[in-house]
Amino acid sequence: MNIYQFDLDASFDALSVFSKLQAYPYSLFLDSADQAHPASRYSFVAAFPVETIEGKDGAYYVRNHNGQHRIEAGEGPLYLLRSRLRYHNALQARVAEGPPFQGGAAGFFGYDLGRAFEHLPKRAQNNVNMPDMIVGIYDRVYAYDHALGRGELYIHASDEAQASEKYHDFLQRMDKAGELPSYAPFQPSWRSNFSREGYENMVQKTIDYIRAGDIFQANISQRFDADLPKDFDPFSHYLALREVNPAPFAGYFNAGDVIISSASPERFVTVRGDCVETKPIKGTRPHIKESPEQDQMHRTALENSEKDRAENVMIVDLLRNDLSKCCLPEYVTVTNLCALETFASVHHLVSTIQGRLRPDHDAFDVLQGCFPGGSITGAPKIRAMEIIDELEPTRRGPYCGSMGYIGFDGTMDTNILIRTLVFEGRGVSFQVGGGIVVDSNPSEEYEETLTKAHGLFKSFAGLP
Repeated sequence: MNIYQFDLDASFDALSVFSKLQAYPYSLFLDSADQAHPASRYSFVAAFPVETIEGKDGAYYVRNHNGQHRIEAGEGPLYLLRSRLRYHNALQARVAEGPPFQGGAAGFFGYDLGRAFEHLPKRAQNNVNMPDMIVGIYDRVYAYDHALGRGELYIHASDEAQASEKYHDFLQRMDKAGELPSYAPFQPSWRSNFSREGYENMVQKTIDYIRAGDIFQANISQRFDADLPKDFDPFSHYLALREVNPAPFAGYFNAGDVIISSASPERFVTVRGDCVETKPIKGTRPHIKESPEQDQMHRTALENSEKDRAENVMIVDLLRNDLSKCCLPEYVTVTNLCALETFASVHHLVSTIQGRLRPDHDAFDVLQGCFPGGSITGAPKIRAMEIIDELEPTRRGPYCGSMGYIGFDGTMDTNILIRTLVFEGRGVSFQVGGGIVVDSNPSEEYEETLTKAHGLFKSFAGLP
């Protein structure tokens, strides 16, 4: 397969393109919605995959022009995905000096995919019906460069004639799409799987585990669910969400029977060439735009918080260990520790850990070695995940998993699926949590979850 590059009309930014394609199954938008954030240079639209791979609890299925069939995962789901990616493009072609993603595998990896990599208990109720992984292999990707205000459509094809055919098919499907209505504000009746007392008791049990020496930290969450009107449009809501809570690692995935709509502020792990990077978030305070004085108080409190800094440093150590599984140990370094970053509705402490990939490893090894992210599990990771499974009543599904891409050339970029809505049937759900350490205050931890949920609540009501 070769790669071909096509320009679209200059008026087509990534959102305009995706809005015309979002109704097609497996259409995916990797959206750098927060243009104030330094990581928000590119957005990507992927549609019409040549193949999809999805599975749950060890059963994986491939769907392509030959139909759907079950396939053995062999060494694991990510190694299966690697083999399918190579099957579709052995040349690993790309346009030099182009955007990082020009075609390949993209989709989501749910938190519970971690059970394929580690032996974990099965105490939490498995009431999440959707697959642990839904990934498409895309030979057509629209990449938009926000810095240059320009986008290109990248197409993988055997020759120019086939590339031209795929290009015109792409344009034709865009032309057939109708305009979306604007979002009609709606206030759901949210239900949590915890009362305030129940959540605080769960936090206290986690603290007891810490004092007993089981762990240093664990991320504990509560889940909100709501019913939706029959005519509710998740994508028009996403347009409202990205206005209320723009995020640098946002995304929207029409995965057939389920839709994932994310306003994630957190990058998980990237691979570019032999350079690997992860950016964990730990530490949160509200961002009060209406009161600069109060906002500065929150910033100062976060920067001076020994508890939040301790949380962050513990996860940094965990991720240094995770990167060392696939990187040369002497090149795993912390390049930025506990830096304050401001997002639409919150301030966070963000650290940066970088490494150099070993010659015999690739992006799939990195993703498996780090999955799920340490910032949303705890330390030590496996024991923290066991405690999460014990204390949280249901499996997490997409929450705290990851959305992103692994290109034909091995380039990878992924987020952490927090601030993320899951639409399934006539319902919507999301989860919010926080890192618990020995000096955590259960009441304050509960309030922190509400702070993180605030932007999602507002987005449904259509509030600015």
